[in-house]
Amino acid sequence: MYDIIVIGAGPAGLTAALYARRAQKNVLIIEKSTFGGQITHSPRVENYPGFSVMSGTEFADKLVEQVLSQGAEIELDCVTKICGNRGDYTVICENGQHQSKSIIIATGSHHRQLGLDKENAFIGEGISYCAVCDGAFYKDKTVAVIGGGNTALQEAVMLSDICTKVYIVQNMDTLTGEKKLIEDISIKENVEVILSSSVIEILAENTFKGIKIESNGKASELLVDGIFVAIGQQPENEPFKDIISLNEYGYIISDEDCLPKTKFEGIFVAGDCRTKSIRQITTATADGAVSALAACKFVDSLQI
Repeated sequence: MYDIIVIGAGPAGLTAALYARRAQKNVLIIEKSTFGGQITHSPRVENYPGFSVMSGTEFADKLVEQVLSQGAEIELDCVTKICGNRGDYTVICENGQHQSKSIIIATGSHHRQLGLDKENAFIGEGISYCAVCDGAFYKDKTVAVIGGGNTALQEAVMLSDICTKVYIVQNMDTLTGEKKLIEDISIKENVEVILSSSVIEILAENTFKGIKIESNGKASELLVDGIFVAIGQQPENEPFKDIISLNEYGYIISDEDCLPKTKFEGIFVAGDCRTKSIRQITTATADGAVSALAACKFVDSLQI
């Protein structure tokens, strides 16, 4: 039986495993796909303290190496269910199951994609999902923000301060963000809103060229240096819905102490999969530390 099982190997989960191992707890990390999470899609990370610049992959590789050097175990598998009771949990995966006294859920979330051909091929090379992360690469260039909700409008406002031109492409006939954000957009001379339009094609061969959009049955090309897709995020919490409370968007309801809303003691949550206002690497690693220390305290209480 493990002291702590961490579900997810993004920045939050890996940091949680690091802290738990340094507290001499035996730890298993279960990850279904990519070590490092969404950050591996960023070609340049310039907002992590202590590093002027690094790639997301470099950051993830260093963190995985650090965690493994501390003695954590890693299993590549997909978690399908958690069952059990206080201090005695079973994590059921597609290829087996594992016992643990405590669990940290750090499955993260992923940006909803457009679902178009060539989209994955040009992530970080013309297609981005985070203006905070990648906006600086488009200084004095022309970009398009896809979406019309709060996130899209916030990104457009941010990009308008550094880009020559910003288009907002919304598939509805109105922007759906807050009134104040719509007002902020309306006074930006370099922002143009294109309503009732859907992106139907990525224009790219060896390099990214722009997008093809369809408006009222007519297609046209929009040539831009890059696009920022802001059509929402999708948390990966479906396997835990029977033991933990999710909000209407599927995020785990929790407080800043990383304690989820659940009747089961010894289950904690960290990172982008939980309800929070800011989703950045720094907030994910902070959650990892908080949740790990809470889990270690819980495991120690079982021995008293």
